[in-house]
Amino acid sequence: MKKTLLATAIAGALGVTAAAQAATVYDQDGTRLDINGRIAMGISGGGHQDVQPGENKAGGTEFRDVYSRLGISMSHQIDPALRAFGRVEWRFKGDERDQSGGFAEVRHSFIGLESTQFGTVMAGNFDSFYSSRVMSPFDVYIDRGYEFAAGEGSDLQARGDSIGYITPNLQGFQAFLMAKHYTGNGLPETGEDRSSVLNVQGGVTYQWEGLRLAAGFVQDRDDNALSARGTRHRYDNRDLRGVDENIYGATVSYAFNDQFSARLGYETQDTNDSAIDAGGAVEDYSGFSTWGLGATYSLGQLAFNADVYRVRPDNEENRTAWALGSYYKLSNNFDVFAELHRADQGDITVSTADGVSVDENSDNLFWLLGARYHF
Repeated sequence: MKKTLLATAIAGALGVTAAAQAATVYDQDGTRLDINGRIAMGISGGGHQDVQPGENKAGGTEFRDVYSRLGISMSHQIDPALRAFGRVEWRFKGDERDQSGGFAEVRHSFIGLESTQFGTVMAGNFDSFYSSRVMSPFDVYIDRGYEFAAGEGSDLQARGDSIGYITPNLQGFQAFLMAKHYTGNGLPETGEDRSSVLNVQGGVTYQWEGLRLAAGFVQDRDDNALSARGTRHRYDNRDLRGVDENIYGATVSYAFNDQFSARLGYETQDTNDSAIDAGGAVEDYSGFSTWGLGATYSLGQLAFNADVYRVRPDNEENRTAWALGSYYKLSNNFDVFAELHRADQGDITVSTADGVSVDENSDNLFWLLGARYHF
């Protein structure tokens, strides 16, 4: 099957710690415990970065951590057709002494059951199924360069208080359904609705030899009560986007051989005109449509990514973004990389230290050089 390169580009050396580097700590009587992760360092500069009052302007060169992480995976074979599993993974800043306690965040923490007959169900804190199963052919860059899902990627209505289901593989077809719960418990009594909010996402994938098709949606329910007060953080300080229009996306990818694969993607979300007419901020309720075209080429230990996007925000000017990446595996455990990304955002408005708003050109070319050790 001509899918070796595509699988590598999605879940191998190009972005995710490969399972092959995991160290098995315990494996007996059907119970297994693995430890894996990576330490990644790099130097980056240019591009648009968040600018806070009193800080240096964006675009300066920086020695930095590049998403180092440590994970523990566990599983137990209940019977030949049923497996229980779990995982917890932390991110940490490996480039400097961390004064805040060592680990910056819990990236993943979930448990689940996998049945050969009935499929897989999991609950906890994990990535968006829509991003990982539909838009994944484009999620091949270590840092920037992924323009789908409004830039939110794996956080899109996911990462916490979530439950998901994936069907078994039915002659190449698989469907998925996932929901993220935002509780209203503990919200201050303001006379507004404090009920819970549930955002659902789902879709289907089909794979035959080198061809892979995927389509899905993400429900993006509105948070009317606090949006009117100018905040997007109603539920436990977590961002509820609240456009109240579904996000739809689809991708087609094809591995021509073990060296070359190509991908095409489309994603859209309608503008919520009724919410804007009712007084909502245009930037909070505007939709978008995005086309993406890319390819990956592999030559032994060396691999290249190239992608171009046409992004059409409903309340801003259209832009053409592109990204390039080069990756070289010195060994199964150590690789070096270089990435470029131009978002084509033009001027943005930022606040200076004295509170004055000024226009800054954010269209600098972002670059990243670095290395990673996987274990």
